[in-house]
Amino acid sequence: MQKVTGLGGIFLKANDPAKLAAWYQEHLGINFTGNYADIPLLDKDGKPFPGSNLISFFKQTTEYFSPSTSPVMINLRVHDLFALLDQLRKENVEIVGDPMDEEYGKFGWILDPEGNKIELWQPPDK
Repeated sequence: MQKVTGLGGIFLKANDPAKLAAWYQEHLGINFTGNYADIPLLDKDGKPFPGSNLISFFKQTTEYFSPSTSPVMINLRVHDLFALLDQLRKENVEIVGDPMDEEYGKFGWILDPEGNKIELWQPPDK
């Protein structure tokens, strides 16, 4: 059985993504590059651990979250995206759009029972 292996990131709609990123940077110490921050993972002693989590802000008008109307989308890490999508399809989970295989990983999208879009991400093998 395929399953999620971790959190990839959180995506939020914002009225002013740049202003919101500046607020997170100033008050929470999250370093943004444009409208996203790649937050390194740390162990309990504060030492770097392989991987990272992403937080990213999108304009309120983005279509990237469609067909969901939620202002939030989560990105979940998976081990074998295509096997998981096949499994979810057999379980009658709604698949959204066509999966993508990009240099920064493989992506697929599903909707949960409340209509929230979830991005599934298989990181590249690097």
